[in-house]
Amino acid sequence: MSHDSTAGGDSPFRSEPSARDVAPQFVLPLVVRIERDAPPARTDALETSARAVLVILSDERSVGDGEWAEVMRDWQDARIRKVVRRARGAEWRRAEKLPGITVTGKSAEVRVFPPVPLDGWPKELAKLQVSGTDLDDPEPPGDADPSAPVLWLNPELDMSAGKAMAQTGHAAQLAWWELSDEERAAWRDAGFALAVRTADPARWGELTSGRLPLVRDAGFTEIAPGSCTVVADHPALRRTPGV
Repeated sequence: MSHDSTAGGDSPFRSEPSARDVAPQFVLPLVVRIERDAPPARTDALETSARAVLVILSDERSVGDGEWAEVMRDWQDARIRKVVRRARGAEWRRAEKLPGITVTGKSAEVRVFPPVPLDGWPKELAKLQVSGTDLDDPEPPGDADPSAPVLWLNPELDMSAGKAMAQTGHAAQLAWWELSDEERAAWRDAGFALAVRTADPARWGELTSGRLPLVRDAGFTEIAPGSCTVVADHPALRRTPGV
């Protein structure tokens, strides 16, 4: 899954061929725990996935001379690919033994791993299912806190939970890149608080016509190429002139 933002230049999310396509390709694996008798709520899984991406981006092992820093740089120098797979029982326990970070929501558990080569997944993750990850919300999520970041989903698209989890992870990453060091620190100190909601159809055009980070899908799975999937509405970015 490759995605682009509305930013110009050689963005890692652009769908047109670029120098990033020549670079070695890596993927960020995310695994969501879905036990047969206790699946997580859909919205919580999407929010937890987005937070997991932020957690690994900000982890001390991912920056400077950290043990994951080189592969994190290689991943971000190429296409920004993320793949969500599901696990339960013994599959989840095996995944937990690999280097990574487990992020827990209200009902969801998502483990994020340092990037791996596109064709070099660890065997414990390679055998996990990637398709068919569908989840429901037992009750509709409440209104999002307007003072906190909101990742707005396109109301016209029907995405599986796994696809939507990757998309919200992309949107969170785009917002992270746009923030100053001080704004990043504040978000991290707040536990990467965020909400995922489906935009009102009447407001979607307004959200996509501003200068907020916007994810466009490359169209490899489920939806048409160039589809706008998520807008990252972070309070600090709303203050950008012209938004």
